[in-house]
Amino acid sequence: MARVCDFTGKGTKSWNTRSHSMRASKRTFKPNLIYKKIKMEDGSTIRIKVSSKIYKKLKGFI
Repeated sequence: MARVCDFTGKGTKSWNTRSHSMRASKRTFKPNLIYKKIKMEDGSTIRIKVSSKIYKKLKGFI
């Protein structure tokens, strides 16, 4: 699936947005993803998608 965090599983959500007269229309909320390359122990690199909230918490480890 596209637009999904590899650590937390956060994905795209769809909710209603309400006007002043309370008419509903669909809207999508996309997660704030950061694409990072991580070097593995065997020398290869992999590309992961991480939400920015988790990236801030794991910044020293990634």
